[in-house]
Amino acid sequence: MEVVCIRSFNEFGFSEASLKIIRESLTRTDKTLPFDYLHFNNMSVVGPNKWFDAGDARFNPDNIVVASREANFTAIIDKKSGKIVWHIGPDYEPSIGANKLPRPVDQISGQHDAHIIPQGLPGAGNLLVFDNQGEAGYPPVKLNTQPGSRVLEIDPVKKEIVWQYTGVNSGGPSYSFFSSYISSARRLPNGNTLIDEGMTGRFFQVTAKGEIVWEYVSPYFSQPNPKDEFPTSSNTVFRAQPVPYDWAPAGTPHTEKPVKVLDITQYRLPVTK
Repeated sequence: MEVVCIRSFNEFGFSEASLKIIRESLTRTDKTLPFDYLHFNNMSVVGPNKWFDAGDARFNPDNIVVASREANFTAIIDKKSGKIVWHIGPDYEPSIGANKLPRPVDQISGQHDAHIIPQGLPGAGNLLVFDNQGEAGYPPVKLNTQPGSRVLEIDPVKKEIVWQYTGVNSGGPSYSFFSSYISSARRLPNGNTLIDEGMTGRFFQVTAKGEIVWEYVSPYFSQPNPKDEFPTSSNTVFRAQPVPYDWAPAGTPHTEKPVKVLDITQYRLPVTK
């Protein structure tokens, strides 16, 4: 991937100011930029889609979608030529917590799992991306005072947000949904979206209106390193991938039953003697 980056560096959409920061930092002896200063965190084929079927060669199914976590851009690489044929970022209009849809893509920062929604799923052909709203960019972008991540569905031709999910969509503050790193979001056949809030190990499924209809927190924690000054453990999960029932071996038992939602303002532990 770094070979592609070097050859196509000027195609990613950096402003002159951003390029100046990167060039100066790379030549400084104190190395103010990290070694992995672009940090590509996902790569996938575009896949069959309506845009290519309508004649837009940028979305050739064989082309490659990549995203740079550190530089805040998502791009499509032409597989044959290696050239960048489509991108959003690294510079955006500021995000002010707007809910009006559709609207032009606003400030994405530190994103993960950018991919084209496959054919046969609601929103097919649009770009789905987990917008972490973690610190990133050259220079680092200004983020909202209250942290909060977003899941964005983007029309890649109009470069407009056509659907989004934030903590506010489920009736909570923005920080009720936040993962500044890792994480993912995948569209399901019923139109819901499976979200991995990676840094908390939380998976949940939301409807198009933001209602949480399923939720799970990973109980699997890493082992603390006793050699660390302050040993810690976490249940972080990089990505959650939905699979259909027929993916499991034939005859694998499974059940589905509703779980009663607890009112945490009223719930009390039973008293035992």
